[in-house]
Amino acid sequence: MDKVRTFIVEDSSVVRENLIAALEENAPVEVVGCAEDESGALQWLLGRDHDCDLVIVDIFLRRGTGLGVLKGLSALDPHTKRVVLSNHATPDIRSKCRELGADEVFDKSNELDAMLLYCSRLIDNGRNASLAAQSAH
Repeated sequence: MDKVRTFIVEDSSVVRENLIAALEENAPVEVVGCAEDESGALQWLLGRDHDCDLVIVDIFLRRGTGLGVLKGLSALDPHTKRVVLSNHATPDIRSKCRELGADEVFDKSNELDAMLLYCSRLIDNGRNASLAAQSAH
């Protein structure tokens, strides 16, 4: 794995564009798709022809919610990481997101660097798993 194939669920075009730029510039990420609402996200993510390593979800969307996206992702490959990036990362929201399968929850206002580091670690973990599989043969 050279890049983390990432799908972003964010309804603000400004935030989405800035997030894509930050991810692609500062982390080993390739954004493979985006959605602005719950139904669009689930339609893409659960489609047969689409594959990604990481889903980044905002909680509050124009239509539906990030919580609804997380619920819908229970059918997705368990190896696909699920991250919530929200301005509303309260302890209650963090707990609810984890109950619904989120691997991590980051606050947009002050934890973007932590999320970028998380993305970099996904690549490192993928490389280590790949090396271990090769040496086992």
